[in-house]
Amino acid sequence: PTLHDALTATALLEHALRPLAAPPPRDGVAHAVSGGVAVLPGLAARERYGVPLLLTEHGVYLRERYLGYRSAAYRWPVKAVVLGFFRLLAQESYRQAALITPGNRYNRLWEEQGGADPAAIRTVYNGVDPAAFPPAGPEPETPTLSWAGRVDPIKDLETLIRAFALVREQRPDVRLRLFGGTPRGGEAYRERCEALAADLGHGDAVTFEGRVDDIKDAYAAGSVVMLSSISEGFPFTLIEAMSCGRATVSTDVGGVREAVGDTGLVVPPRDPAAMAAAALELLGDPVRRRAMGEAARLRVIEQFTLRQTIDTFRGIYHELATGTAPVPTRIVLPTPAVTGTGSLTG
Repeated sequence: PTLHDALTATALLEHALRPLAAPPPRDGVAHAVSGGVAVLPGLAARERYGVPLLLTEHGVYLRERYLGYRSAAYRWPVKAVVLGFFRLLAQESYRQAALITPGNRYNRLWEEQGGADPAAIRTVYNGVDPAAFPPAGPEPETPTLSWAGRVDPIKDLETLIRAFALVREQRPDVRLRLFGGTPRGGEAYRERCEALAADLGHGDAVTFEGRVDDIKDAYAAGSVVMLSSISEGFPFTLIEAMSCGRATVSTDVGGVREAVGDTGLVVPPRDPAAMAAAALELLGDPVRRRAMGEAARLRVIEQFTLRQTIDTFRGIYHELATGTAPVPTRIVLPTPAVTGTGSLTG
């Protein structure tokens, strides 16, 4: 390690600790809706005032730090210090939380390995309002694969573009439309993706649409909605697309399989050939595509509504704030069948 490494690591740690400058709550419930630095005020509230800490993890914050720092432009001593800090912070968060509510069952593996008591983990799925994401209507006249999200390496758009190139070998009429903004500092990644599409000879058929005023337009723009991430929790974009009645092709990461069930196709991450084969399968079968879209919307209505999520957290807040017996909360576990029923747990 060099002096520069030490100064760099210190600066990164100082920045990570800044949430401690926020006054911690003195009563009620401290609810952190992400792992990592977002938990710091809640940890302070628990230490100083005994306020119960509720930790919700949609993605696995520690895992995403590992993935992100693989390509970060820091030397190994800096990465070792910073990742060590995040690892210790995750372990402390899991130990101190009164209740942990991951957005999917996959997260439990990381939480239990990090020291969380299995009895303190309760899965609560993200929900959407089906009325806000109604059926998208007719498909575009030109066969189109659409994607929505932030342009970021963790979304692995390079695999999606490579898969699209394989699709066009058999279906040259297909288009790929990518909807979403590019975070500050991510411009180089977007340029790399644009260059990849051009190098593969499909720059004219791949369009980066940028942000849209209404995300429903992104789902309506596709015959099939794609998700190519290498890490996810329980992705909102996926269940929003399902609510809009679109068939999906998604990578098998995080809670994706829990969300989709048998209403979409799930493929291994970082596998362009498998993704292309799944896309071609759906593009070539409009009847199946339509049936999958209808089943996907029904699955959202039955299992992943915003009302279910709100009611569940209302019960959890009451339970933690009052220390009384929990209000019954409806936690629906996905089943292979589209019409699977939920279960009631207290």
